[in-house]
Amino acid sequence: MSAATAPLVPSDPGSSGSPAGPGARLAWLDALRGIGAMAVVAEHLLPWFLPGLRPYWFSLGVYGILVFFLVSGYIIPTSLERHGDVRAFWISRFFRLYPLYLAVTALVLALAWWVPVRAEVPRDGSAVAAHATMLLDVVGVGGVADTMWTLSYEMVFYLVVTALFLVGAHRGSGTLTMVFGLGAVAVGLVIGGPLLRGGWPAYVTAAVFAAGLACVLWGRARTAAACVLGVTALAALVLSSRIPWLGVAVVAVMFAGTTIRRWEEGAGPLWPVAVTTALVGLAPLRAIETGWWWVQADVWLTTIALAGGTFAAGMALRGRRLPRALVWLGLVSYSLYLVHHPLLKYFTTISGDLREAEPVWQAAMAALALALVLGASALAYHFVERPGQAWGRRVARAVSGAGGGGLRGGGSGGRAR
Repeated sequence: MSAATAPLVPSDPGSSGSPAGPGARLAWLDALRGIGAMAVVAEHLLPWFLPGLRPYWFSLGVYGILVFFLVSGYIIPTSLERHGDVRAFWISRFFRLYPLYLAVTALVLALAWWVPVRAEVPRDGSAVAAHATMLLDVVGVGGVADTMWTLSYEMVFYLVVTALFLVGAHRGSGTLTMVFGLGAVAVGLVIGGPLLRGGWPAYVTAAVFAAGLACVLWGRARTAAACVLGVTALAALVLSSRIPWLGVAVVAVMFAGTTIRRWEEGAGPLWPVAVTTALVGLAPLRAIETGWWWVQADVWLTTIALAGGTFAAGMALRGRRLPRALVWLGLVSYSLYLVHHPLLKYFTTISGDLREAEPVWQAAMAALALALVLGASALAYHFVERPGQAWGRRVARAVSGAGGGGLRGGGSGGRAR
């Protein structure tokens, strides 16, 4: 399994564009995204360019995605609550995620004559359905770009949080994180792999996603539709995910991030995070039998500890001046996340296999590839991602001004208290 982040997704509209900007108080979140992004890039770059430097005492990729999932959990629910507008929230999410996602998909497909699309991508309509919803991994479909799999769990989290918000159950994050942590252990012991296979989970979830999200956006039976979406997402998470226990554990980690935010605001205790950490640590008990190196107890626990320690260090340093380069990496982290893997594949297709090359040549090629990835990520951010976000803000403001996006269903237009 290739471990890479969601959500490395830009998660907060107040996130800083620069250390000196109006969102400088949240620069620590950008810094964490920068760390997570570079960990994921290293996870994919080192085996191809500098295999001797790849660590095996912890998983760089899993470490990176855990950091990003904690960031998402920390900021997404409170962002929705602050604005109290589910319609604007989903419009913002769409314009933050889909423009670059679709651009990378188009690039990979356009160059498929040169570098074939991954074998994990079905050659039928289920691939289209799964890519349309981003629920790729939870319906057992590979993404055209390897790193797209984590976006599935971001989307599940958004759907669940929206449902909880609309029914007024969004404050119980401490209980939720422990429930999902316990669920990860239970699923890991009982379910060894996807119970539902084939293309039909992708088709069913796509149909529910389209109809349900239309209701959420237009206010028709909004609360009921959001609940159906949340239940459908969780059912797919448990029944058709490639690695069911991991999906449930990821949601537990995201709610742990929310619990940390509640504790910081004085709205809840911190101890559920410790309980969830222990449960997530136990989740791959049965998976150890698969032989995957990254779920071995010493590797898995070390990776969790490093991710949690990194997030804690980021919180401890919030409000302080952080390296501009690190904050910039966080700013472009979503672009870096989506473009780096295809670009590395294209680079190695031209350069040839570097695993047996001289160390000096390996290092030079790795530096060149990294420079190209960073440059391409900057361009993708400025010409695709940033304009998409600007359009999203305009549309969300227009929709919010028209009313109908508030807390309760039926187009009430109310605001969250």
